[in-house]
Amino acid sequence: MLRTPDSRFADLPGWPYPVQYAQPLGVDGPRMAYVDAGPRGAPVTVLCLHGNPAWGYLYRHMLPVFTAAGLRVVVPDLIGFGRSDKPEDDAWHQFDTHRQSLLAFIDQLDLRNVMLVCQDWGGIFGLTLPMAAQSLAPETPAASAPQGGVSALGRPGGGQRFTRLLVMNTTLATGETSSGFKAWRDYSNSQPDLAVGKLLKRGKRDLPDAEAAGYDAPFPDASYKAALRAFPNLVPEGADAPGAAISRAAQAFWQHDWQGQSFMAVGAQDPVLGGPTMDALRAHIRGCPPPMVVAEGGHFVQEWGGPIAAAALAHFGLSAS
Repeated sequence: MLRTPDSRFADLPGWPYPVQYAQPLGVDGPRMAYVDAGPRGAPVTVLCLHGNPAWGYLYRHMLPVFTAAGLRVVVPDLIGFGRSDKPEDDAWHQFDTHRQSLLAFIDQLDLRNVMLVCQDWGGIFGLTLPMAAQSLAPETPAASAPQGGVSALGRPGGGQRFTRLLVMNTTLATGETSSGFKAWRDYSNSQPDLAVGKLLKRGKRDLPDAEAAGYDAPFPDASYKAALRAFPNLVPEGADAPGAAISRAAQAFWQHDWQGQSFMAVGAQDPVLGGPTMDALRAHIRGCPPPMVVAEGGHFVQEWGGPIAAAALAHFGLSAS
């Protein structure tokens, strides 16, 4: 396990939050870094999940909007990214390992009444969590919920952990892959030392250099980038690939069993997980309204995230007074 020196994260623009650590895979497992901002007793907890090759820093424009509304915001770095520990072996990274680390993290922090905010791999993993995580929560007596199954805090009767979804530029990895994704995978496989900051600047040309450097901060050299090399090859390809079956089960959950509120935002300039892919995903999310389209937004649409966060809160009736 490699551990990025703390000095590389000093004075990052827009990221003043202290880091905390969990070990969701056990005391001998890697540390998972996370930010925990806002009041612990907030009625809603926002769980922000990033993708590859980003880290929690991607949410720096959205986090202040959520906390201004009085919400608790938890932003973990996936293992191998950000301030989390980084296995040096590419083969350490497996679909189920990362999914289980997130389920255990949610359980260890006992997160309740969660608004899941996800994009890219944050959605590929994250969209498979609610159907499992709901069963981790103790049952709430049915009589405590009014007609319609929602308590005064917005928690559905039955004690479910997840009650809201804000989903952006992602998919459920059911085993089918597009030509656009395959092109990205081929490119990634040709870049063992992927220049992360430059990649983000290609997606948002006016991204300040200091903020682009924030995306490079976790990776002093290529030895820290095993996750970046591994993730494109973890996307399930074929019905029997690891992760495909659980993603199909999640698709059925969102289509038939999801009882919460949903909001979708789409960066229209994303060539892989843009409008057509998100339209297909929306068809499988029960009750999801038409998306907020960010015309200038790319794949990393959180870079335009302030207005997205505000619009989602207004939709959920959680806007700051």
